Amino acid sequence: MKKLYIKNFGCQMNEYDAARIVDQLQVNCGYQQTDTPEQADLILFNTCHIREKAEEKLFSELGRLHKLVNTARHNAGLPPALFAVGGCVAQASGEEIFRRAPFVRLVFGPQTYHRLPIMLSRLEREGGQLCDAEIAPESKFDELPQSQNVGAIASVTVQEGCNKFCAFCVVPYTRGREWSRPVQDILQEVRHLAGQGAKEIQLLGQNVNAYQGMDATGVVHDLALLIRQVALLPGVQRIRFVTSHPADMNEDLVDIFADIPQLCTYFHLPVQSGSDRILQRMGRGHDRAEYLSWIRKLRAVHPDMAIASDFIVGFPGETEEDFQETLRLVEEVSFDHAYSFCYSARPGTEAANMADAVPPEISSARLARLQERLNAHQLQRNQQRVGRIESVLVEGVAKKGSGELSGRTPGFRKVNFPGPVEWIGHIVPVRISEGFANSLRGHCATPPAL
Repeated sequence: MKKLYIKNFGCQMNEYDAARIVDQLQVNCGYQQTDTPEQADLILFNTCHIREKAEEKLFSELGRLHKLVNTARHNAGLPPALFAVGGCVAQASGEEIFRRAPFVRLVFGPQTYHRLPIMLSRLEREGGQLCDAEIAPESKFDELPQSQNVGAIASVTVQEGCNKFCAFCVVPYTRGREWSRPVQDILQEVRHLAGQGAKEIQLLGQNVNAYQGMDATGVVHDLALLIRQVALLPGVQRIRFVTSHPADMNEDLVDIFADIPQLCTYFHLPVQSGSDRILQRMGRGHDRAEYLSWIRKLRAVHPDMAIASDFIVGFPGETEEDFQETLRLVEEVSFDHAYSFCYSARPGTEAANMADAVPPEISSARLARLQERLNAHQLQRNQQRVGRIESVLVEGVAKKGSGELSGRTPGFRKVNFPGPVEWIGHIVPVRISEGFANSLRGHCATPPAL
């Protein structure tokens, strides 16, 4: 049996795509996944173009694995492995990847991985190299097999692409314009996942709250109405969605948190900056006051709401006063989770041509100051959970600590606690005893009925 080694980079959308790639190659090509690259006949990188130096990291890892894998296979008398690059870097770079890494034989974008069996068959017949990087998501999901390896948490892509064209972002160029899957296709996939034991369904999209899908009768659903439909399906115990855009918010998406008990009290709403001037330069389509208004509404409808956000520090033209506005926003909101990075230019974006770059040393110093405040708030909010009983969906064995399990609360807080492996995949009530910056610790309050 042929073996596949897949290395995934980036967001939850990429994690979903990587899992579907594995499904596709298992069902239609007979590949078995391996965690040992030296054993693999096919080495596949599923790439992300959002973070800094994405291409450099890709080519460094490609070169390292190419030498390691093919040396091992040569010594074992095996033919060279086939190297393939997919995802957003592949979409952006295309055949340039062949020039920089001539041993790569296949390049494909995030909207064409459903054609992998055809691509691989062609390479086997004709040899050479192949690049397939069209942007046409409409047919992709229709041609994918059902998910094969379903855990307690399962993701479903409901929306792809973006129409916002923020000055710093490559998503419209690598994932294309906004497109929503039909309601019935999503519900069918959720039914399958819940029937295979998934307890939490994560609805994914680049701008998930821009969802506008049609049902079988022609009725257009926004994300709130879609969630109501998903909540009616048997076996769905939790629903979560990421990532939302402030410019696509509406009142229904706020109010639904009071109506749907399965909906996790967690909202990831990236703000990027607390300065109106910088938000305008970024082309975000919202200002500081609008953002804060939605946060107040979310916490009013459910006081236990966990708020997550993203921040970019050192965007071109950012002054110290702009940065202070970001710090003031952090103090006002007190985020439960946050992801923060120094700005890095992406070729083809508007910001890449802006002349007033912030020196790297200033950006790095500001990022350290921001992360210090974010971590302080996360620690404070986690310590406020001490003494409470949290509903924890157990995901697996904790990385540290003998005999401990690890899982997530509805607010996406990681909890470690002692318990048997039989509890993995079950929802366990845990009394919190300690709060840390990035996790909680506790003890089972009532053993689950298995």
